[in-house]
Amino acid sequence: MEDMFDINKFDSYKEDNRREVKKANNGLPASLWESYSAFANCYGGVIILGVAEKADGSWYTTGLRAKDKEKLLKAFWDTVNNHKKVNINLLADTDVNTYIINDDIIIVIEVPMAKREQRPIYINDNLFGGTYRRNYEGDYRCTPLQVKTMLRDQTEISTDMQVLDDALIEDLNYETIHGYRNRHISYKPGHPFERLDDASYLRRIGAAAISKEDKRLHPTAAGMLMFGNEYDIIRYFPEYFLDYQEKLEPNIRWTDRLQSSSGEWSGNLCDFYFRVYNKISKVLKTPFAMYGGNRIDDTPVHKAVREAVANCIIHADYHGTGGIVIKSFVDKLIFANPGYIRIGKHQMKMGGDSDPRNKVLMKMFNLINIGERSGSGVPSIFNAWEDNGWKEPAIEESFAPDRTALCLEFVKKQAEKASGKNKRKEASGKKQAEKTLLHKQHIRELLCNKGVANITDIALAIGLSTARARAIIAVMDDVLKQGQGRSTVYVLTKVGR
Repeated sequence: MEDMFDINKFDSYKEDNRREVKKANNGLPASLWESYSAFANCYGGVIILGVAEKADGSWYTTGLRAKDKEKLLKAFWDTVNNHKKVNINLLADTDVNTYIINDDIIIVIEVPMAKREQRPIYINDNLFGGTYRRNYEGDYRCTPLQVKTMLRDQTEISTDMQVLDDALIEDLNYETIHGYRNRHISYKPGHPFERLDDASYLRRIGAAAISKEDKRLHPTAAGMLMFGNEYDIIRYFPEYFLDYQEKLEPNIRWTDRLQSSSGEWSGNLCDFYFRVYNKISKVLKTPFAMYGGNRIDDTPVHKAVREAVANCIIHADYHGTGGIVIKSFVDKLIFANPGYIRIGKHQMKMGGDSDPRNKVLMKMFNLINIGERSGSGVPSIFNAWEDNGWKEPAIEESFAPDRTALCLEFVKKQAEKASGKNKRKEASGKKQAEKTLLHKQHIRELLCNKGVANITDIALAIGLSTARARAIIAVMDDVLKQGQGRSTVYVLTKVGR
């Protein structure tokens, strides 16, 4: 577990959401297993036996000796492999190590983050009473709602695929549906779905499906969320709530607000997305940019904001509490949704791995050119902010209830102080932006000359890693991706923006 424990840094450590110490002088403490469950159900962590905490938070060894080692290790492995005590053993031999500090021994247990398919990790053969999570205060028992969320997330079939047998196709908002279809036709003229009637079209995009109960066409959960009316949606998702708050004046509570429960509009996800993005784009401060002698009105920042709104909607847990809340301030945007990050915060920032909670919603947004299916959406947001020299976006995850928030600040990075071995060069947003623009120009020239190229050819030609080249292409609206997997190639569209 990278950077979780280094024996040379022992004196600098304190307990936090990734480290827990326990005495173990009288055998394995019962609370060890609560910590095992808590770390596994979050981001992993280390449990250190033979160590206690002082009043100031620093650590000291408690006097475990070599003679205690074998007894403790045998008891630990016997228990972790007992399914009545722990439902899944996530550990390999290399995850448990022994160290000596001033003649005392300590035993370090590195607990990995459980995969989505494995969670919840629980103890004492008690699913609802023995599932724990970790926060800075320690381990806490999960609520039944949190356990049910983890159980729902185990399956590869996302909850938005569910057929709503009690709902009628006629319950959907056809004004929203026709607006969506017009956008689809505008983006993909001549698409095979263009000539379908509404019922057939909804079935093709996943918004409706044939029920096993009555063999008739009914809305899916995704169809109801995307195209339903709020008063129908809450029959199936009682916690459903959408809220956009615009706070551009310090002395005014909000300068604009949009809520799904107002009764003044449909209250569905499709209309919410476009209404919110249009409101944000009107006040979005972006740098002046030119390409081919023309001003670029749809900048990477606009694309990043579209991605943020879509990401908030696609990854939300609509059975969770708190609803989707998007706040617009003069100097920042905040996007918050119910649900934890299924692939983890680190992987979300890295990109390349997409695991949407609502796969059908993602498909429907993708059909109208919104959202990234390849897992490059969040990295493209980070790249846009880096290219403008703004503070790095912040991703915050909280539990009880589960919520995820993304904060995008329109604030320049502060000059960082250099010290010792960790000296860091002051970032220059302007230089980075110029470099990125140059790379984009080289990519356009390459594709213009070759017609088509794969990511390896592009990366070699411009002297970048394939990951960086892919990230740059992700924010280029005039480069089109064709094919899947290893056969993926890129071409330059006729109209450059």
